[in-house]
Amino acid sequence: MRFMLPLLLVVLGVVCRVTPHPWNFAPVGAIALFAGATFANRRAAILVPLIAMFIGDTLLELLTGHGYHSLMPVLYATYALIAVLGMLLRERRNSPLHIAGAAITGATIFFVISNFAVWPMSTIYPKTFEGLVACYVAAIPFFERTLTSDLLFSAIFFGIYTIAERTFAPAVR
Repeated sequence: MRFMLPLLLVVLGVVCRVTPHPWNFAPVGAIALFAGATFANRRAAILVPLIAMFIGDTLLELLTGHGYHSLMPVLYATYALIAVLGMLLRERRNSPLHIAGAAITGATIFFVISNFAVWPMSTIYPKTFEGLVACYVAAIPFFERTLTSDLLFSAIFFGIYTIAERTFAPAVR
């Protein structure tokens, strides 16, 4: 099980990244949060979402020519940070309120960091405070999708995990 769960999450992350889906509606943020909150091995908790991203990006590059891009280091670091946020959730991972709060925080972290990185690289937005604000305003529809997918997939992952713990853990004791 220690091997199968990370493998299943990587496969799910890859499949959801390479199949057609709305922009920013993918389970990677929830995978990072869940892995951080549930994996005993902290290194694996950080690596699982990054491996899913890398395999997905590589497949997208091979299939479409649009998998690798200049924001990859920023996005990967952000998912690693969300996994660390999940580690802070470990003691409260059975609380729907704490899970929802962490998912909202993770989506917000992703929105703030990724768009701050987009702004200086973009040719669309001036390198002024007004340009930064315009970049964030233009990204609001993407934030809504990120937030929705992080809440949905976090509910699914943590819900299934909690049900499995309650179902199978008593049989092990």
